[in-house]
Amino acid sequence: MKRFSKWLLKVLGWKMDYNVPEGVERSVLVSVPHTSNWDFFYGRLAMWSYGINVKMLIKKEAFFFPLGWFLKKMGGIPVNRKGGPKNVTETIADLFAKNENLCVMFTPEGTRAYNPNWKRGFYYLAQKANVPIYLGYLDYKRKIGGISHAFNPTGDVEKDIEEIKKFYRQFKGKYPDQGVR
Repeated sequence: MKRFSKWLLKVLGWKMDYNVPEGVERSVLVSVPHTSNWDFFYGRLAMWSYGINVKMLIKKEAFFFPLGWFLKKMGGIPVNRKGGPKNVTETIADLFAKNENLCVMFTPEGTRAYNPNWKRGFYYLAQKANVPIYLGYLDYKRKIGGISHAFNPTGDVEKDIEEIKKFYRQFKGKYPDQGVR
């Protein structure tokens, strides 16, 4: 799958940065901007091309037959959002405790539309599980993608989220007006 994904991304005109930072295999991976359902397709190809077995949190309502089987094969983890953010954080932190290699991808915008108020679950999970946050990106304008660097939370959530947003402002989603501002 790794070679096929690299080939397909190249055929589709994408230039991926294959200098993947060490430690991504056990991390919270943030993927921004998230402005289209195509982000899942290209992001999934990118992770296969890197050889990273990434997991993604997806609302449990999407896991109906036959889509549920497909989503699980793609790395989807069904999440009951009605249980509250603490339950989700605890559940995924437990997965980190039980798995030496676990990379969980988040789209903190929480929607494909513009959202200035990012969900902070990825931040709290990284702290709770004591794993780094890596910054992944897809830039549709330049057709580039990659995983940049680890972001180390300081504990000042608002300041840290703004710092992460600052990094992402350089990248354009499929629908740029819906991305980070």
